Amino acid sequence: MSDPKILKKMEQENQKYKPKPAVVAVYWILRLIVIGVMVMTIIHKNYESTFVCVLVLILFMLPQFVERNFRIELPSTLEIIILIFIFAAEILGELKSYFITYPHWDSMLHTTTGFISAAFGFAMVDLLNRNKPQHFKLSPVFLALVAFCFSMTVGVLWEFFEFSMDYLFHMDMQKDAIIHSFASVTLDPTNNNIPILVDDITDVAVNGKSLGLGGYLDVGLYDTMQDLFVNFVGALTFSVIGYFSAKSGNNKIAKQFVPVVLPEESKAESEPEQKPEATE
Repeated sequence: MSDPKILKKMEQENQKYKPKPAVVAVYWILRLIVIGVMVMTIIHKNYESTFVCVLVLILFMLPQFVERNFRIELPSTLEIIILIFIFAAEILGELKSYFITYPHWDSMLHTTTGFISAAFGFAMVDLLNRNKPQHFKLSPVFLALVAFCFSMTVGVLWEFFEFSMDYLFHMDMQKDAIIHSFASVTLDPTNNNIPILVDDITDVAVNGKSLGLGGYLDVGLYDTMQDLFVNFVGALTFSVIGYFSAKSGNNKIAKQFVPVVLPEESKAESEPEQKPEATE
């Protein structure tokens, strides 16, 4: 026969992680679309795209994994943003080539990444502080600053990854840009570190062959700096929201985006009840 305390604890856990209707609806709609796309990739024997679909289905379970294993409650709005972001990046961006079709698609996703990363950075401070013997009252400014810095660090590490893939495997993750002017000290004939401006570029040639691009081909620099800038915008936006959330403690807008670190169970609840010793 099952222990009543174990059953009670399981019931409490189920209530704690009760599915949110809006999140469940978005999850299953996106999941069914991905499964449909995966079936089509199998029919067309495009197994690389099939692998991407399988990866997306696994990533869809990430928010629930975080909630259950790190005792962090994600607001419904933030969880829906994460699910849509995964779908937009992998299915629409990669498989449907939205990165090429829509020039600002990548910038939109990097802005969202900055926002989401800042949200997890905000919760991480609370999570680390929870495991200390003594809890400290953390300044709202400090929490917002850590969230911002965490998000920017994630953004920089992602750009390192993109550059590594381009350099080692020639994947062109850092997309090129067409520019019409640049300045370079390499072109200074005096070798005195003087930047020489090259302006009104209308074409570029490789090995003597014109590419007909209408300008100079920048290899990834503009893309990287633009990605970091929009990441900055997303991180700053959440940091401001997180600041007012920590300062007021009851900000309705912030509650839609700020993860909540659940308190640990008390020792009395987690330990089995000690039976009293028999007396003579």
